[in-house]
Amino acid sequence: MSKIYVGNLPFTADEDAVRTLFAQHGTVESVALIKDRDTGQPRGFGFVEMPRQDAARAIQNLNGQDMGGRPLKVNEAQDKPRGGGGGGGNGGARRY
Repeated sequence: MSKIYVGNLPFTADEDAVRTLFAQHGTVESVALIKDRDTGQPRGFGFVEMPRQDAARAIQNLNGQDMGGRPLKVNEAQDKPRGGGGGGGNGGARRY
C-alpha cells in the first residue's frame, strides 16, 4: 500500500471528486482531505492510499493535471519527521 500526497487541490474539491479522479488509475483504498483545525476550511491538500502499482500509475498520470483550474501536485507522501518534544523553542525558559 502506498500513500500519495495530493497538493494544490481546488478548495471546492471533496473526497468523492478526488476518489473518482484517482479511481481511473486503480483501486483507491482511502482519501483524506486536510482541513484547517480552527476554521474547518479545506487547506488544499490531502492524501490518497492505493496499492503500490496503482499509486505509481496515478502519480505518473495525475501530477500536473488540471483540476478546477489548478495543476495538481501528486507524489509519494513522505513520512513527517518526528521532532523531539513540542514546545515553543525557548528551551522551557520563562519570559516575563
